[in-house]
This record gives sequence, structure tokens and C-alpha cells, in this order.
Amino acid sequence: MYRLLDLVISCIALCCLWPLMLIVIGIGLFDTGAPVFMQERVGKNQKKFVLIKFRTMSVDTKSVASHLASSSSITCFGRFLRKSKIDELPQLINVLKGDMSLVGPRPCLFNQQELIKERQAKGVFDVLPGITGLAQINAIDMSTPVLLAEYDREMIRTMSLGKYFRYLILTGLGKGAGDRVG
Repeated sequence: MYRLLDLVISCIALCCLWPLMLIVIGIGLFDTGAPVFMQERVGKNQKKFVLIKFRTMSVDTKSVASHLASSSSITCFGRFLRKSKIDELPQLINVLKGDMSLVGPRPCLFNQQELIKERQAKGVFDVLPGITGLAQINAIDMSTPVLLAEYDREMIRTMSLGKYFRYLILTGLGKGAGDRVG
């Protein structure tokens, strides 16, 4: 049921938001020269997939978790994209491809060993990673791996249709802060 909702909502969102996404790409070309950012992430069953986002940091920024990156690496336009969560829109393509769900644990990097260990122990990799979820609307990010894995497990354990829509609506209304940057 959630997969069908993911597909329908993602298709509608992409159809409605493609003009905005084209504008972001255009501005991003002037901002960084490379407006789309792709990075390998840990998916369901710990399989690798390529996450797609709008670039918010300079091109030469080291590939680390956001909380380990320097805040000076975020561009002015990137700050706006992060604050508005517009940088996440290309992940709708990941949802259509079946790499992600709209709601689920945020996908981590393969070098985030502590988080991977915590998530393995809690069965978090049994589900598709998501664009948003319980941890995100509560401003819990990857800088606190034990707490994040606990919230991920709780979200998976208690997921319902109502909570699925609640997480999406609260994210759309701006609840949560996104990943903290060093």
C-alpha cells in the first residue's frame, strides 16, 4: 500500500514541481556549476543506491555526513535550498525508481559505521530509506547515531497510514531542521 502511495504522490509532485526544479537547476548552474548532487548511500538490506539531490555545498566539499562538513562549504543558494527543503525534491526520482520511499529512515553513507551498526541491530535496513520520517520532524539527525536508530526503529514499529501522511504533512509545513552541518 505504501509503495502505491509513494508512486502516486511522487508522480503528482514531479508533474507539479518540474518548473520549480528547472529554475533550481538554472540558478544552481550559476551557483556551483553542477546543480545536481549524486552520492552512494546505504539502502534497504544495505544495498548501495545513488541518492539524487540538488547541490547545496561547493563542488570540492569532501563526501562526508553533513554534520562533519564545514558550514562554510554551504553556498548562499544552498542555505535557501536546505532551509526550504527544496534540495530534497530530486529524491522523488529515487522514490519512483524504488530505491526510496517518501517516508522512512534517512539513508546514510557507507562510512557512517556507528550508525550502520546501530541500524543493523534494530532492523532498520529491513525497509526502504525515506525522504522524511519521525526523526526528521523531531530534528534528530545523523550526528546522534544511537538516538537516530532508536527513532527509526520506533517509526518502523508504529507505522500506519495516518502516520505516513502526518510525517509528509509536517515535513511540508517545515517541521524539523534537516541535517546539522559542522
